[in-house]
Amino acid sequence: MSDERLKKVLGEGRESRSAYDRAATESRELSDDDRVEMFRQQFIQAALPDLAKIPGYHTCWLTTTNPRDSIQARIRLGYEPIKPEEVPGWEYVSIKTGEWQGFVGVNEMLAFKLPMSLYKKYMQAVHFDAPNDEEARLADTNETFKEQAQRMGSRMDEGDGMSAMRESAKVRAPQEW
Repeated sequence: MSDERLKKVLGEGRESRSAYDRAATESRELSDDDRVEMFRQQFIQAALPDLAKIPGYHTCWLTTTNPRDSIQARIRLGYEPIKPEEVPGWEYVSIKTGEWQGFVGVNEMLAFKLPMSLYKKYMQAVHFDAPNDEEARLADTNETFKEQAQRMGSRMDEGDGMSAMRESAKVRAPQEW
């Protein structure tokens, strides 16, 4: 049994496979614009619906499964679960059974609201005060090292980053959250 299509030797009607391989004519790497578009698309396919705005409140989704950031701890911080009647049209996403029955939720995620005044204070604490405190600690540590170097008859040069950090701390003011 011999098959004419199968040739064992180049020539005699058999050509090299490289003759049929096409050359890559375009780059297959992703451009920055392609990556940005992929980044945008991942948010379009959201698993959770965007929460409705409630005047005077910041709204967010909280998980019931994180033991380090429990719902009970958030309630102590001032968060309140959202009821479907607070956001008309959200009856379809209310929890039907269990501990959180009657509140807005999807799977293990629950909708919560936080008074805007408290939200602004929390944002200032974590996004303004804490970074400034850390910069002050870094500056103090740097100053201690400088003094130690001087006592030992040496010197320590300060880099651009530390100088810039000191200058920005002088003019920085809290943002409006």
